[in-house]
Parts: sequence; structure tokens; C-alpha cells
Amino acid sequence: MRPASLARLAAAALLVASQLFAGTAWAGAQREEALSDAVRLALAAQISDEAPPVPHFHDPRRLVRYLLWLATESSRLRKRIPDMTARRALLRTVWYEATRAGLQPSLVLGLIQVESGFNKYAISSAGALGLMQVMPFWTRQIGNGDKMALFRMRVNLRYGCVILRHYLDEEQGNLFYALGRYNGSRGRAAYPDAVLAASRQWQVPAPLLAEALPARPRAAAP
Repeated sequence: MRPASLARLAAAALLVASQLFAGTAWAGAQREEALSDAVRLALAAQISDEAPPVPHFHDPRRLVRYLLWLATESSRLRKRIPDMTARRALLRTVWYEATRAGLQPSLVLGLIQVESGFNKYAISSAGALGLMQVMPFWTRQIGNGDKMALFRMRVNLRYGCVILRHYLDEEQGNLFYALGRYNGSRGRAAYPDAVLAASRQWQVPAPLLAEALPARPRAAAP
């Protein structure tokens, strides 16, 4: 079979899978806005960065925090994603992409919960795709135009985190308005309130993190 035929077959299979597995997705829609050349190029550069989601820690205390976060969230996510390998892959990628974009992983997990219920094949009534319900126009504005790639976990999370970071910057750090723009409902409380409430379910309590950290060695007495 020719490569072009294989590509069409793969695209058709993804469309069928999306219809079979699509759950209830939030009905809002990010609004397509004109981007300046500088913003468009900056966002495109962020999307195209292929750095692998492998964390490196020079401080062992940060490594302990990360491992505890991973174990805690994996336990919470078990009912939604029973397969441990898939669950860990999603969480590692969420942590990497959220941290890379300057977002809290709990916020991204809360947004995924509201937007797609952790269904990577979800499609909203407005046409948003995948885990973070990214509108296909973003692939034309800052990507290669391949909207089917939004059904791939890593690609979808990269777009979603970069877009939310862009809206946060546009709103001077106002998360309420940034979330509203992400959903296409800026100024209305229902969506931001839902995401923020969900994100609180994915926060790891600070006392739990503190208890897991090794004690710092005491300075020697003079």
C-alpha cells in the first residue's frame, strides 16, 4: 500500500476511534484571534521544541517531591486510566509540559478533567479535540496544519499548555480571564470555577510533601 493511502487510512481510523470513544466534552470553543507575527513565531517555536519529557534534578529534595507527586497522582488517576504504563506516561508528560509552560500540573490536570475526562479521543460540539480540547485552528496558526495530531497525547498537551500560557500572558496573569478565553467564555464564571475546583482535587498537600523530604543536615557547632 502506498504511503499516501496509509496516511488516509490512519486518519480515517482516528476519526472512527474518536467517535467510538468520545465522551462528554466541554462545549465551549477557543476563539480564533489574529496573532502578530512575533507572537505567532514565538508560539510556533514553543510547539516545535522536541525536548524529551525527562526531568533532571540537581537537588535531591526536588526529586523526592516529584516522585511523591507522581505516586500520589497515579493513585488518584487509577480508576480513570487502569493501565499503569499509560497512566505514568500521561502524568510525566503533564508535569513536563506544565512546568515548561510555567503552569501548575494540578491546574493542567483539572483542565483535562473538565475538558475531556481524560479521554484523548474526546471531541466537543465545537470541534475541539483531545485531552485539553484544542481547537484545530491552532494547528494552522502555529503548527503544521495536522489537526489529527491533536489526538496524540504529547502533541495535545504541548498545544494546550502553550495556549493557556499565551492567554495568561495576554491577561497579565489573571487566571480567571485566561481560563475564560481558553474556553471561549471570557468573563463568565462557570468554566473557570469548574477548572479551579477540579484542580484542587489534584493538589498534593504541602505537609505530605514536607514529611517525605529528607531532613537537612544540621550545621556543626562552632
